[in-house]
Amino acid sequence: MTSPAPAVLVAMDSFKGTMTAAQACEAAERGLRSLWPHARMKTLPLADGGGGTVEAILRARGGAFQTTAARGPLGSIVAARWGMLADKRTAVVEMAAASGLALVAPGERDPMRASSHGTGEVLRATIASGARRILLGIGDTATVDGGLGAAQALGVRFFDDANREITQALAGADLERVASADVSALRTLLADVEIEVLCDVSNPLLGGSGAARVFGPQKGASPGDVERLENGLRRAYDVIEQATGTSVRALPGAGAAGGMGAAAVALLGARLVPGTERIFKLIGFAEALRSADILLTGEGRIDAQSLSGKGAGHALLEAHRAGVRAWAISGLAPEGVDPRATLHIERLAVLATDTTCPEPEEAQRQLEQAAARLASQPGDAGAYPATSNDSKQR
Repeated sequence: MTSPAPAVLVAMDSFKGTMTAAQACEAAERGLRSLWPHARMKTLPLADGGGGTVEAILRARGGAFQTTAARGPLGSIVAARWGMLADKRTAVVEMAAASGLALVAPGERDPMRASSHGTGEVLRATIASGARRILLGIGDTATVDGGLGAAQALGVRFFDDANREITQALAGADLERVASADVSALRTLLADVEIEVLCDVSNPLLGGSGAARVFGPQKGASPGDVERLENGLRRAYDVIEQATGTSVRALPGAGAAGGMGAAAVALLGARLVPGTERIFKLIGFAEALRSADILLTGEGRIDAQSLSGKGAGHALLEAHRAGVRAWAISGLAPEGVDPRATLHIERLAVLATDTTCPEPEEAQRQLEQAAARLASQPGDAGAYPATSNDSKQR
């Protein structure tokens, strides 16, 4: 008598540059079904506030995708996708859609020129569409403009030392020009709007662990640019704190997304909430895990840093707490020590040993094969036979 086929929760995060979370889930499911055709499987794409956040939440909660033409980081117009949930009052926005690093070619990345203005345009569009609650994910951005570009698009007016309004979309290089601000129009616009910012970064706005010094180089800033950005953020937030009466520069998370965390709190009246934890609640991860025998998760690189607000790391932690067996697929080899003991991974597959990104179709094929290899490893022949005809549902 054969044992029942396993119940598997396939919950993958994105593999940046090659696969979305949904594509990764589909590829992994195909690989598992090649050995376990009758297994009960549920796919649940993950996100952590960056790219893929809108898709993950809408797929789980229901609603409709919307598209807004908005300014990209360097000024070209992009089609920024966001979501309106089924209640018609809750919008889901990710900064990556209009201000994301992926929208800029590697050789063009420059936070001195990049602006979050497009994110403000998307937020304005959600409000015009009836949203009175906004979930804003602020990961994967190209900007270090302190969120002033987004605030400007929402109605904040910034002026220079000669009291001339700065009318072009504010970018990192413009921060040092800001001498005063008028926030009255923004307060009117957001009077009955609640904003939650999905943020897993604890960096303050300024200093050695702040927006300019930590995130500037990641987004293309030279050492000289970093110093200008640091000084510009300090000057701009002197002005913002005077205009709003709110001090945010030491707030954990203020430095997230190049300072968007600071702007969200000081100017938009938003609350910073743990992004991954909030998203997992919205997509019903705990409920899905309760009915699973095995969790299969993965992302671009699984290592010790995966516990720092990354989707796959949080999934592995939840599986350990729930007593569910955990398997993982890492796009790249882990950095540092083997993460299996730390992350409670029973089986781990690695797709590549170098950082060369394969074409999307090839990446999905590799992930499918990796999932099949995990399922074919010795140890499950008695419990979960590969050719089981038992399709019993638990």
